[in-house]
Amino acid sequence: MSVSPEAQILILVGLILAVAYLGIFPTLEEKTLNKLMVIDFGLNVLALIVAGAWFWGTGVPFTLVFFETNWVVFTIVCYAIIEIPLFLWFAKAHGIRLDGRDDDPD
Repeated sequence: MSVSPEAQILILVGLILAVAYLGIFPTLEEKTLNKLMVIDFGLNVLALIVAGAWFWGTGVPFTLVFFETNWVVFTIVCYAIIEIPLFLWFAKAHGIRLDGRDDDPD
């Protein structure tokens, strides 16, 4: 069975975000926007490293609905599209302020 390059990236991003939102983020003692952003940046870099190891220099085109792109853009766009709803749900569920302030909302 052969898996398309797009599916490989989507599975990679899905697994990384599942680990983040089901394992890493819930176990943080203090959940703040800044802490989540730092960890998320590292996980995004991890996704790019793995995708790069798979596709760097191969010239494989990736299709984003109406146009073709490379693995870097495809990975970043897919990561953002999948993560934004997860992040908004997590922030609301844990009372994380989206204005960047870490103090109480009063």
